[in-house]
Amino acid sequence: MSISSPKRSRSRDHGRPGQRGLSGTASMSHQSAQARSRRRRFPGWRWVAVAPAFPLAALIGRGLGGPVDAVEAALIGGAVTGAGLAAVQWWAADGVLGRAGAWIGAGGVGYGVGLAAGAALVGYDTGLGDLAIMGFVSGALLGAAQGLVLVREGRRELAMPWALAMPVLFALGWCASTVIGVDVENQYTVFGAAGAVLFMLGSGVLLAGVTAARPRVA
Repeated sequence: MSISSPKRSRSRDHGRPGQRGLSGTASMSHQSAQARSRRRRFPGWRWVAVAPAFPLAALIGRGLGGPVDAVEAALIGGAVTGAGLAAVQWWAADGVLGRAGAWIGAGGVGYGVGLAAGAALVGYDTGLGDLAIMGFVSGALLGAAQGLVLVREGRRELAMPWALAMPVLFALGWCASTVIGVDVENQYTVFGAAGAVLFMLGSGVLLAGVTAARPRVA
């Protein structure tokens, strides 16, 4: 009896490393599955909400600031419009754009100043070329403000593409809405449905490319 006991003990000890190895492998597989499940499939259906936000923000911005025919109206209406658009973008992006306050604040300030500068530059005219220039300038200042937020939030890979895309998308958005006959002469703070769909698609493709396989940010 005294001889067999150590053998049984050694036999039990011999099995433990293998058990620990299997347990470690299972744990790693589970963690890998969790990591894959947290990876983004972006942009999803939530990003579609960005499109209807534009005409709604245009109506609210014009209602609060008046038609964009003076610096004060452009600043107030642009700030309200930019903040509203940024709020919807932040919700739709589900964590990709950093903290809500910083993103929305940059949207309001950047677009308010940008719209005031762009509208004044073209003399508050509403021709196709005038609105394209206004959109480019307002988008440039908006993109710069939000790009700085992305840098500070540690999203440097998105900051530059976003900043460069905004002036192009806003210029094209105004062109699209003007070409289909939207009453742009009413001097809204931002373009309507046609430009909004173009912006939603363009920015969605950008975000999908930059944030591909990026882990979800809490």
